[in-house]
Amino acid sequence: MIRPLVADARELAERVLADLPERWQHSVGVAERATQISATVSAEEADVLVAAAWLHDIGYAEALRDTGFHPLDGARHLQRLEWPMRIAGLVAHHSGAICVAHVKGLEGALAEFPQENTPVSDGLTYADQTVGPYGRSMDFEDRMADMLRRHGPGSPNAAVHSRRAPMLRAAVQRVMSRLAIPAGMRVA
Repeated sequence: MIRPLVADARELAERVLADLPERWQHSVGVAERATQISATVSAEEADVLVAAAWLHDIGYAEALRDTGFHPLDGARHLQRLEWPMRIAGLVAHHSGAICVAHVKGLEGALAEFPQENTPVSDGLTYADQTVGPYGRSMDFEDRMADMLRRHGPGSPNAAVHSRRAPMLRAAVQRVMSRLAIPAGMRVA
């Protein structure tokens, strides 16, 4: 059963990403991956993880562009729509966005949103970093290489790669470790 938070997130993402089929398909894949790994978070937080997965890239939509930095633009849109601040914070800070924000001079603006280091934020990173363009499943290292190729060697992503990649890799590894623990043995 799809609960209201997840259904509302899917509907919003589908509406704002309608003109961006590659981004929409990526978001579908990330939400599916988040659903697959939702056992790595407490039952109460599974909907938060999946909703954030649906919404993580809405800031790419032209209508939402303000700064041109999609995590921040998406989070600000969610804030304007009065979504829970936690969801906006997960979108703002997804996949090591703070590293890129530093290069872009947007750290202060990103700090408007809460940053968490939890199984939920790890799960969102894992889902985003194991699903590539058009929703293709990808190994983390392949996803990193693809991202660098698409953004280019002079991009902010490339500039922070040596700092950001280890953070992302660690989050992916934490999720993989949680997946290896039988559900009945997990401590929430």
